[in-house]
Amino acid sequence: MPTGETMKNRGTWLSPILTIMLAISVVIGAVVLVSNPTQPVQIEIHPPLASATPQPSATPGPIIVYVTGAVDQPESMITLPPGSRVQDAVEAAGGLNDDANTTLVNMAAILRDGDQVHIPAQTDAEITLATPQGGAVVYINTATFEELDALPGVGATLAQAILNYREANGNFASFEDLDAVEGIGEGMIERLRELVAFE
Repeated sequence: MPTGETMKNRGTWLSPILTIMLAISVVIGAVVLVSNPTQPVQIEIHPPLASATPQPSATPGPIIVYVTGAVDQPESMITLPPGSRVQDAVEAAGGLNDDANTTLVNMAAILRDGDQVHIPAQTDAEITLATPQGGAVVYINTATFEELDALPGVGATLAQAILNYREANGNFASFEDLDAVEGIGEGMIERLRELVAFE
């Protein structure tokens, strides 16, 4: 059994060894920490997806109409913005002259590209009383564009409007139906009563 002296001698020489081992452990730990630093956390930032910007709708281009008849500058090709009306075309052609007869014209009718605006003269009044084509009556439900255009006071714009309405709504049954066409008013109806017929 070791004596007290022996234990004292053993503690004396063990103490430096423990100190050295502790120092070595500290050094090893420091080396490990330096050689393997903590990796930073990677944070990925995803920018919001850009919303699709709606494409602006195409702006309608200008329209070109042909103005004839009782205006200060007849036979005029007029360029107007979309949505223009007959009144705008007449003003662009110099306005009505003193012989103009606007009772047969709807000045508020909206124009389309390629339309013709004809302003009849007061001297054309006698013509409106005559039956077209030597007494032949125009059948409104079968008439062609040319036949409608030839009717006094109708012109190309109203002729096309009649055809468009007929195609969209079917045959006309009476003058009341014809009155529903844009550009035809009561004055025009009265002048057409002896010139057209319904089948």
